[in-house]
Amino acid sequence: MTKKQCSLFSILFLCAKCAMVNAQSTDLFRLEYLRIPENNTGINTSRYRALVNVPLKINQNDYLILGAEYNEFDIEFRKETPFNKDEIEQLHIADFNLGYITKWNENWRLVGIVTPRLASNLKGGISSDDLFFNATASLWKEVKDVEKPFRIVLGFAFNSTTGIPIPLPLVSYYRRFHPKWSYTLGIPRANFRYHISDRHTLQLALLLDGYFINVQDDIELPDNKVGSRISLSALVATLWYQYNINKNMSFYANFGRSLILDSTLRDDNRNDVFLLNNEANLFLRGGFRISIF
Repeated sequence: MTKKQCSLFSILFLCAKCAMVNAQSTDLFRLEYLRIPENNTGINTSRYRALVNVPLKINQNDYLILGAEYNEFDIEFRKETPFNKDEIEQLHIADFNLGYITKWNENWRLVGIVTPRLASNLKGGISSDDLFFNATASLWKEVKDVEKPFRIVLGFAFNSTTGIPIPLPLVSYYRRFHPKWSYTLGIPRANFRYHISDRHTLQLALLLDGYFINVQDDIELPDNKVGSRISLSALVATLWYQYNINKNMSFYANFGRSLILDSTLRDDNRNDVFLLNNEANLFLRGGFRISIF
């Protein structure tokens, strides 16, 4: 993958993932561990993730959603680099969700979510460059009590990390077309599931993963370049196993490999200034979740 292709993919990744992630998340609670082991670049990464969303019923048709998500990234460099690695060995993302769900008509619900974000290495308190803003507005339709149940989400999203100051369209479609088979088409995830039983589910999934984080103390690089942001953009194919405790609670584990990966230091204008990793990597993930469905 050329540097130009990596840069284009990163832009597309940030637009797609940041626009869609809130619209497709139906978790009320999640604990997750992700490991990206070392490849030829000598970099390995661990991510610890915790999420909680609390729906508060206002009346028969309206809900207020309060929530938060925290991600910590621990990055280890096994090879020498031409810059100070201390600045990016531990990274943090904290989201705060405020959402509102109301009945639009007999078939559709309207969902609005605003998400202030803190994304930083937090080496010196909190600065204005650490703060970002996300928002989504979507229509949600779900039909359950039919032979082939389905769910569709249509809307728009805005995210300040993409660098594109316009709302971006979002679409997600789920269908259970057979008692043992279902699929989801959308971004940041598409999957094809085999429901072995009420307890056990297997799926093949294609998903986007990564981050865009401010580096408070600029990193001096060769050729007088300066790194002030770090980003990871990955398109990952995974084999996923889920053990369902009940309809809403489950443990899961998956084994994945990146089809495309771009880890880059960027300057204040979000231009690539130093490529950290663009080689294929394993993505090993496991966790526990409580979801709406």
